[in-house]
Amino acid sequence: MANVTRHIGLSLGADICWPICYEQIVGKLKLSIPWQGDQVGVDVERVTIEPFDLRQSCKYDVVLDRLTHWFHTSREWIKKSIVLDGLYVLNNPWSVQSNEKHTTYAAMMRLGMPIPNTWMVPPKSYEALPDLKPTLTKYAKLFDLGAVGAKVGYPLFVKPYDGGGWKGVSRAADAAQLRQRYEESGKLVMHLQQAVEPFDGFVRCIGLGPQTTLVRYDPDAPLHDRYTMDRPKAFVTDEEASLLRDTTLTINAFFGWDFNSCEALRKNGVWHPIDFANPCPDSQVTSLHYHFPWLVMANVRWSIFCAVTKRKFRPNLDWAPFFEIAARQDLPYRERLRGYAKIAAERFETARFEEFCAKHLGHLDEVAYEFFGTPVARDAVRQKTAALFPAHEVDKFTELFWQRIQKWRSETGATRK
Repeated sequence: MANVTRHIGLSLGADICWPICYEQIVGKLKLSIPWQGDQVGVDVERVTIEPFDLRQSCKYDVVLDRLTHWFHTSREWIKKSIVLDGLYVLNNPWSVQSNEKHTTYAAMMRLGMPIPNTWMVPPKSYEALPDLKPTLTKYAKLFDLGAVGAKVGYPLFVKPYDGGGWKGVSRAADAAQLRQRYEESGKLVMHLQQAVEPFDGFVRCIGLGPQTTLVRYDPDAPLHDRYTMDRPKAFVTDEEASLLRDTTLTINAFFGWDFNSCEALRKNGVWHPIDFANPCPDSQVTSLHYHFPWLVMANVRWSIFCAVTKRKFRPNLDWAPFFEIAARQDLPYRERLRGYAKIAAERFETARFEEFCAKHLGHLDEVAYEFFGTPVARDAVRQKTAALFPAHEVDKFTELFWQRIQKWRSETGATRK
């Protein structure tokens, strides 16, 4: 029996709080997991940005990536490492690169999800390219924006087809507002999407591997209060929770995203997914606060499972099994969704993962509970708060976020007794 080490890399951007907590907890776990004749330990290292030889080997078994969206050097290093070295990465970089919100809406419409009525409109203005004038002269048809808006249905949201963290998103209550919003959109290619109003429920479901958590979301609150601390039983039934979980895991498995979130609005008893191409979800304590420990622990579980078991990366998305179920129009939508979720459970190896965690990570809850009461954890909260808030507000908000984490601890402790 040999002692071997699996290497996990953190490919980070502006992340401060969760990597500190992740590194501390993994270290405190003191892992030595018996696996296929070896004793396996885990080492965590932050990935640097530097020139690289395409043939150089990759030392990491798993990389938790937060840069693919924005930093092409890191993205291409990750893609090289998958192709040449069999690296496992959260998330599939080709899928992140190619599947913007437009594609996700279309694909989930095909699966039968109740996506709000959505249209795409040409941009208001264009880059001055040499062939622009002849192309537009021949092929750009004049259209009545107000007529399109009427077909979509008011009120509606005008938003970039490829997302961007609410950049360029606006609401139009009528044709006059729509024309104004369109004039302001410039060169962005926009979706017009019917608003789900009035709604009586707004939930964000975060998925990490086969793990999910439901959070009631308040879009009108300040950023630090939008993730409410309500327990799921206060805002969804058990069946609704199951439906939202199945929806999120279906989306994630379909697009090869280990880590993604799905926002859904409830109107007249129907949950409408409205935003679910988020394969780099908010992971900061300054917005997640009470839910922050769940995120860190979910990251620890899934990354260690993937590293120790040498989980194989799936480069091809393979949508055919989902489409085969979608074609079964004789089945009610809920039954089709259960079929999609079964595929997701197979792709995320849910049963194997849960068995692994029960056998090898049973002490994680205790380690995390203790850690999130330490000065090191509090300093991680303060560092992130200081990076985002004015100096005169740092103490106030550090204490606010810290007390919400302590609320999580008190509830976790009560559950454990």
